Amino acid sequence: MPHPLDLLDVDDTLSDDERAVRESARRFVDDHVLPLMAAAYRDGRFPWQLAPGLAQLGLLGAPLSTHGCAGLSPVAYWLALAELERADSGLRSFASVQTSLVMFPLSKFGSEAQKDRWLPQLRDASVVGCFGLTEPDAGSDPAALRTLATPVGAGWKLTGTKRWITNGTRADLALIWAKTAAADVDGKSIRGFLVQKGTPGFSQTAIVHKQSFRCSDTAELHLDDVVVGADALLPGTRGLGSALSCLAEARSGIAMGVTGAADACLSATLAFVADRPSFGRPLAGHQLVQEKLANMAVDLSMAKLLSLRMGRLKEQGKLQPVQISIGKMNNVRTCLGIARTCRELLGANGITDDYPVMRHMCNLETVYTYEGTHDVHSLVVGAFLTGHPAFGR
Repeated sequence: MPHPLDLLDVDDTLSDDERAVRESARRFVDDHVLPLMAAAYRDGRFPWQLAPGLAQLGLLGAPLSTHGCAGLSPVAYWLALAELERADSGLRSFASVQTSLVMFPLSKFGSEAQKDRWLPQLRDASVVGCFGLTEPDAGSDPAALRTLATPVGAGWKLTGTKRWITNGTRADLALIWAKTAAADVDGKSIRGFLVQKGTPGFSQTAIVHKQSFRCSDTAELHLDDVVVGADALLPGTRGLGSALSCLAEARSGIAMGVTGAADACLSATLAFVADRPSFGRPLAGHQLVQEKLANMAVDLSMAKLLSLRMGRLKEQGKLQPVQISIGKMNNVRTCLGIARTCRELLGANGITDDYPVMRHMCNLETVYTYEGTHDVHSLVVGAFLTGHPAFGR
């Protein structure tokens, strides 16, 4: 018999190794993470004490097969991300940024010296990294970024501001994307630079008063004539495409990660409606409630199938950008809808942190926007279908 949260029995298609990775992450979440999350969200803080545990599980840099990283398959890694997101999207985002947006570009574009120095420390969580692409006036249009890298002496001078940077306040190492030509309008001159905490002129300021992603460390980074050496440049970075390739890595995992948040919402709701009496019977016995539950369970199973298919394509080296956009667009929309409907079924109880649903719903509003907004991913798919890009200059 299939599980209520897996009506199409996706679990049956997984390998023993994939299940083992998922179960390891699940135990960690159940034993060490879930007891902390309601209070952490209420207080607006990321539980940094969990980072070493994630490192011990091998989840930081997990898809990489170098410098002691675990070398997990895409599906195994994404299943672990879903377990982290079952606890909170902020926890999954920490691991995703550390892995896909810092360690991946280092491994792909960095020098051997940069890899040797930073990858082991990032893998062990002794160093926290962040990815500085988004700016106050350059989000969906990253080619419009204004941060400038100017050659100076034997290095570079960086000037600009980055905003909405996950891990940004705590980060020991920031990967900053900057133009090397002030007149560049299409991003061809963009390169990646490593900037360490404490470098003169570099400041990291927390973004506070958030109503979503309260468990995530989100920052604004200021670069006021920050001078770095020539060895700070990631030599393999060549234009905006280098930064976008990192985002493609992260977005792929998001498509499966968000199903963990939906799992948490639907599981809590099924338990609630089974016990809550209404008009002489449990809520679960009413037709309208059952229709909502059925729709959510089917949508969740389909989202899991989509992300699994993406993982198999990635394993074969066949996953295409339009497919990544489909996964991110569809699954975040689906899981956000599940969270909203679960909140509705919980009634007034749904707005309290006695249940995780409102927290997941608020978090998924952020995931709906970041790493490519829903609308931008729709336009990627539209451009593929028609051959007519609807965005650009």
